[in-house]
Amino acid sequence: MAKKTDKIVFYGTGRRKKSIARVRLVEGKGDITVNGISLDEYFGTEILKVIVKQPLTATNTLSKYDVICKVQGGGYTGQAGAIRHGISRALLEANGEYRPTLKSNGFLTRDPRMKERKKYGLKKARKAPQFSKR
Repeated sequence: MAKKTDKIVFYGTGRRKKSIARVRLVEGKGDITVNGISLDEYFGTEILKVIVKQPLTATNTLSKYDVICKVQGGGYTGQAGAIRHGISRALLEANGEYRPTLKSNGFLTRDPRMKERKKYGLKKARKAPQFSKR
């Protein structure tokens, strides 16, 4: 049973390529932690940090919620996109009025691009063995 001192938590799951992010939004001052590490330490480049913060800046809730997320699979770019997707879904759960803003920016749309499977007779998905006439 929830106590009066407990904070309200909103959940969202985000996916991109091979990455899956489980995101929790808790009322706070704007701290973002990824796999127990701060956002600045986890993502090296500034672009990835901006990608993660995009839904919060679009809805002006950057200093309203703390973001705690567990992410696994894929590379750093895919993980950043998965976290963005998860934050967007959690914000939608927190307040339905954010939907037009998030939808127009394309944060609620799951990126369907995946790695193509390898086909038999080929070296990779499309790369064929070298052709030789003789």
